[in-house]
Amino acid sequence: MATLVHLAFLAVLQQGLPIVPERASSVAKQIDYLYYFLTGVTLFFSALIFSLVFYFAVRYRQRHPDERPQPIHGSLGLELLWSAIPLGLTMVMFFWGAHLFYIVRTPPSDATQLYVVGKQWMWKIQHPEGQREINALHVPVGRPVKLTMTSEDVIHSFYIPAFRIKMDVLPGRYTELWFTATKAGTYHLFCAEYCGAKHSGMTGWVTVLEPADYEAWLSGAPAGESLEQAGARLFRQHNCHTCHEAGPTSRGPSLQEILGKQVRLASGETVVVDEGYLRESILQPNAKVVAGYESVMPTYQGQISEEGILQLIAYLKSLTRAERKAQP
Repeated sequence: MATLVHLAFLAVLQQGLPIVPERASSVAKQIDYLYYFLTGVTLFFSALIFSLVFYFAVRYRQRHPDERPQPIHGSLGLELLWSAIPLGLTMVMFFWGAHLFYIVRTPPSDATQLYVVGKQWMWKIQHPEGQREINALHVPVGRPVKLTMTSEDVIHSFYIPAFRIKMDVLPGRYTELWFTATKAGTYHLFCAEYCGAKHSGMTGWVTVLEPADYEAWLSGAPAGESLEQAGARLFRQHNCHTCHEAGPTSRGPSLQEILGKQVRLASGETVVVDEGYLRESILQPNAKVVAGYESVMPTYQGQISEEGILQLIAYLKSLTRAERKAQP
């Protein structure tokens, strides 16, 4: 009964009061249902335990100073029952949670790629077409969006309550988050990790548009260079092509079709080339040197911003796509 009352109360909040954010993503309903289940189980057993404690305290109280309790003999069936029920419930919680965790951590292959850089105290977002936003994010309804995120200073946390998604944004590494918005509208964006004196002001808005409206916004927003074009410019500006273009005299490994491949290092280890590896190779080139090449690459620490590194990575991704398209 307590569980049903609690679920009914949450349903009222969901519909009528702003305490519970509305659902506006493909995973929001599943996350809410798991939360309701966990809360319902907690309330049910809390009520059951307190009721039994009260009942036993009254039922088996000492009625006379000379009264002695009767010896209690164990019950194997009862022991098995109160072991099996919690085990079954915890297994339901585990597999339900694991399934949902897999969904929210596995972006679709066709997701639109956006890049986010957290900085005290703002969110800087780059679209593939070149549009940039600060403390704002425009996305289309019904299209998966993948965010690759990093921080320029301290730990932040990218949180959109209406989408039921949150991910820490860390300095020195990339984290990923994805969602599919299901309802047009404007939704709060917060930093959910205390990041300094003006943490409470690190907020923004996510605007979800119908596909036609989103395309109109893209065409109307000032774009300038696309991410790939900006990355290609940086690639030439820093003379990366002099060492990394394919050829017999190349002093560094070719970057054509490199993303996602396994490479062997001078140490004998094998690593997968992903966004994190590329970032590390730009800022700390001597950390993981590819086998067969000398450690001659200079560091670009302090010369290229986090946004510039993301542009370079977008350019290298375009090389990979170009190679795949060229294949018969």
